[in-house]
Amino acid sequence: MQRPPAGSIPDAPGSYQFKDAHGRVIYVGKAKSLRSRLSNYFSAGLPPRTAQMVATAETVEWIQVRNDVEAFMLEYSLIKAHRPRFNIRLVDDKSYPFLAVTVGDEWPRPMVMRGAKRKGVRYFGPFAHAYAIRETLDLLLRTFPVRTCSDVKLDRHRKLGRPCLLFHIEKCTGPCVGEIDHQGYRELVDELIQFLDGDTDTIVKRLEIEMRDAAGELEFERAARLRDRLTSVRKAIERQQMVADRNEDLDVVGMAGDELEAAVQVFHVRRGRVVGRKGFVLDKVEDVSEAELMGRIVLDLYGDPPPLAVPKQVLLPTEPADLDVLCELLGELRGSAVAIRVPHRGDKRTLQETVTRNAKEEFTRHRLRRAADHNSRARALNELQEQLGLPEAPLRIECYDMSHLQGTDYVGSMVVVEDGLPKKSEYRRFRIRGVPGNDDFAAMEEVLGRRLANYLAERHKPVSEREGRFAYPPQLLLVDGGKGQLSVAVRVLQELGLDEEIPVASLAKRFEEVFVPGQADPVRLPRQSEALYLLQRIRDESHRFAIGYHRSLRDKRMTTSVLDGIPGLGPTRRARLVKELGGMRAVKRASLEELTALTWLPDSVAEGVHEHIHRPSPSRR
Repeated sequence: MQRPPAGSIPDAPGSYQFKDAHGRVIYVGKAKSLRSRLSNYFSAGLPPRTAQMVATAETVEWIQVRNDVEAFMLEYSLIKAHRPRFNIRLVDDKSYPFLAVTVGDEWPRPMVMRGAKRKGVRYFGPFAHAYAIRETLDLLLRTFPVRTCSDVKLDRHRKLGRPCLLFHIEKCTGPCVGEIDHQGYRELVDELIQFLDGDTDTIVKRLEIEMRDAAGELEFERAARLRDRLTSVRKAIERQQMVADRNEDLDVVGMAGDELEAAVQVFHVRRGRVVGRKGFVLDKVEDVSEAELMGRIVLDLYGDPPPLAVPKQVLLPTEPADLDVLCELLGELRGSAVAIRVPHRGDKRTLQETVTRNAKEEFTRHRLRRAADHNSRARALNELQEQLGLPEAPLRIECYDMSHLQGTDYVGSMVVVEDGLPKKSEYRRFRIRGVPGNDDFAAMEEVLGRRLANYLAERHKPVSEREGRFAYPPQLLLVDGGKGQLSVAVRVLQELGLDEEIPVASLAKRFEEVFVPGQADPVRLPRQSEALYLLQRIRDESHRFAIGYHRSLRDKRMTTSVLDGIPGLGPTRRARLVKELGGMRAVKRASLEELTALTWLPDSVAEGVHEHIHRPSPSRR
């Protein structure tokens, strides 16, 4: 890579991006002075991992911003968007479960939720396991008997006019049958949220007073029920360990690792109680100091607004680089001052050591798990390179498969494996357009042609305009099938002039034989080899992905076809009809009286639906 002219780089804060020969972002960084930071990459004596990144890069670009806070956020956004291979990254970025309350619903309900934060939902946690949430809910439902059923089940019991079992065992107040009004139900939900927020004393005192009053009025059955509810609440409180003063909100971070990886544990403390915890492992693919690493961890934790919001304090084991900038950034996110500090004595120090001890234990477990997994993936890729005669180990493998039912709902799938692991964000589905009938060869040719044509189109665009969807070629293109499918793939590559650039192979199901171009006999990988296991997993994943798409199209076609062609029943009314009656089977069973009872459905349309559904089929006439 050529060094940019020194005068062209601004002496200002911003973010910079190194890109490879394909225009793919491989590293993102930030700097208070872009000119000073970038000049360091072209000096002698770079650390080994930094030198490898510079050697891989083809170009470097930068974006100038106004201040350091904007540089931090821009770097975070670019890393999240591009996931560069030379940046520190999460290697086990699993989705932790939260206890969520859908406050935006007509009848809110608590439930287990994962993934992105949704509007109109209050989050509590995260928890290490989903069963911990269900156990907590089971304890709380006798005190706060709100519904936990799905919207579909709520609508079904509303139509039936009778509640489910949870109402009879006093774990639901029965909003589906009008046993509680909206105001009373909302008060229950507010009390549940208040309790989950950590304000438990108010709830306990109220239950104690009500129990004593009931006993004083000789209502012993009611007093016994209140006693049981109080016992359940106290058990739930015991699960929330008290670790700080009641007025303190803080997050405590612990870290342990080696030169290559680090395990991070975070305890979320609200009103003095541990209300959630999470952990993740970082892959140190770049050379950074412990202070810089701690800054990256803080940015990962709070770059997106966390479900529990930013606390007043963040306790760290090491002071992060750019401490003032991080405090300013978190303060903007919270709307008030946030303190980031390293505790040196007292209860905070003890708590910090506890979280760090958890991180050390998790890192030990992770290292034991990853040792066998990483070694097996490395062996598999090296074996594939050797057995198939590839120019390099296939770090990116793409596999293709077709699925259909007698030529209908014809689809193709493309799954991507990078470094031996599935990369689901780059999976693609194809709906076959130009293949009449049942012809797997023609369908494969169409799918490969479309994918590789898109790659060529992306490659000829300027680097700044590439979208990345099909911008990177595979280092091994794998098709599900035998010699026929292989010949189709070879022909498509030759027609597009990519046969010298992209290696191709096929995996036959019958004997698990691998065919490569130019060889009449298959390559027989040893039955117990890691390479064969890897190809089998890729093939099976491609098959699963293709079948899933085919079934979704088929189900959609079969579902909508029953109600097609009815005058006055458009897509909106059709969807509402199916939802309110509880599915297509319920629509087929519905009587004319039930259909006309729907006030939003005109009588003429209801009669048309009933007549259309109960019309005799041609075979019965």
